[in-house]
Amino acid sequence: MREREYRPPSPRQLRVGEAIRHALAHALERGEVRDPGLGGMSATVTEVRVSPDLRHATAFVVPFAAPPAMDAAAAMTAVVAALNRAAPFLRHRVAEAVRTKFAPEIVFRPDTTFDEAERIHRLFADSRVARDLGREPPARKAPRKRRAPR
Repeated sequence: MREREYRPPSPRQLRVGEAIRHALAHALERGEVRDPGLGGMSATVTEVRVSPDLRHATAFVVPFAAPPAMDAAAAMTAVVAALNRAAPFLRHRVAEAVRTKFAPEIVFRPDTTFDEAERIHRLFADSRVARDLGREPPARKAPRKRRAPR
């Protein structure tokens, strides 16, 4: 069996994905999704990836304004589950806003890029990594001394 080659998204895929992201963000901003699983939380759509045939879309979301009693993982799970339940309704809203031949099937996934960026930032701040890179870690730098005014 032949392995699939990675192909970057075409300009049309990027354009349609961005239009879908705007339509989803608009529907979420206006509070059109009334799912009890959201529990007063809202979500931010960070990215939408569309298949080459434009029939499937994956929307990456991050919870916004989660209750203080709920941890981040539970908030992420609750938001993604609620949006996947509301996917047919949101698909209809996207079909009204984005003119394509077919309304894409939308699947919501948690966006972990911010967590990954934080993990990489912590790695670079580690003293062992900084030593290997030949520089001081950012957290260990001494504060600058102020000059006396003349």
